[in-house]
Amino acid sequence: MNSGCPRGGVTRIGAQLYRRMVLVCLLIGVSLSLVPGLARGQEKGAKTGKTPGQEQKPKADKPPKKEWTPIKPGAEVDAKNAATTWVNEPPPGSLVPGQVHTTFFSKAMGREVGYCIYLPPDYQKNTKRRYPVIYSLHGSGGNELTYQLQTQVLHEGILDGRWPPMILVHPNGGRTTFYKDSADGKYPIETMIIREFIPHIDATYRTIASREGRAIQGFSMGGRGATRLAMKYPDMFCSLFNQSGNVVHVSELYDPAHPDTFPTSYLGLDRQRFIDNDSFLLLQKNLAKIKGRMRIQIMCGTEDSHHLPSVRDFHNALLKAGVDHTYIELEGLEHEHDKMVNLYRRIWFDYHVESFRRASEAANAAGKGESLTRGWGQMK
Repeated sequence: MNSGCPRGGVTRIGAQLYRRMVLVCLLIGVSLSLVPGLARGQEKGAKTGKTPGQEQKPKADKPPKKEWTPIKPGAEVDAKNAATTWVNEPPPGSLVPGQVHTTFFSKAMGREVGYCIYLPPDYQKNTKRRYPVIYSLHGSGGNELTYQLQTQVLHEGILDGRWPPMILVHPNGGRTTFYKDSADGKYPIETMIIREFIPHIDATYRTIASREGRAIQGFSMGGRGATRLAMKYPDMFCSLFNQSGNVVHVSELYDPAHPDTFPTSYLGLDRQRFIDNDSFLLLQKNLAKIKGRMRIQIMCGTEDSHHLPSVRDFHNALLKAGVDHTYIELEGLEHEHDKMVNLYRRIWFDYHVESFRRASEAANAAGKGESLTRGWGQMK
């Protein structure tokens, strides 16, 4: 079924989540736009950015921003990455209870790389239990300390009993790497995340070390990186949450005539590297492993004109491919991480929780995979 909001077999949580979001919106006076919505035949509204029956007009005193373009001087991007501090000490008192800042040695990077990890309250006591993990990727200019609001939200939700215990990890992915391997070998970030960091987490902590126990998400550059990694490695993740992350047709940006502009300056002159880093092409390549197996949620603000066009493109690509997913446009929101999270903080992790539960049930029914323990099956 070609619905942007899951229905039918995959819809029970989609519909419940939608109703809960609407309830929250009514309580706090915020408008929620779901495109294409819960009914068929609304793809046209998604393409135009309008929910049927609703006009979205630019504010008179605030003209629309120029659509974002990925073309930048390569030297500018390289300078930002060169200025990356790979281990950042958190200010005293800034970490959430249960969260620690630490490092691991990346052979690919040839250096220590910092990360923050949140362990749920019962982790030290329940020594036989294994936990699902959410890998959260920061945006451009950020580091492992960025967007810690999400850690606070998760901690509060676990204490309140809204969500079962989970692990949340924030790795340092560099300032402007987009979580890709650079052609010159300076920044093998994809290799570091996939081949080193995730195995390090699985070996160091009591995780559910399979796709049934892994989710990936990110905001802005992190959402873009999370989407590409999920499309490229669908056997590693059961859930994806793209938060205002551009999803660019990278293969169309191949431009050997201008090797000093980004992304050619980063990906190099081998066209295959552009194909291998294109989320749209990866979706088609791995469709059989994504469709019906990976739950996908996408959220972006209607005023986030630097990111919304490509987000809508990917939403429509999922529709065309017949991939059920949840797509949300937040009326009036710009590129604002904390505001986005706070609007939906009481249900922020609901989607991943349901993804873990479903993936675990499917694996258990097939006689493989690790159980998420009794509490997960009772989540609503």
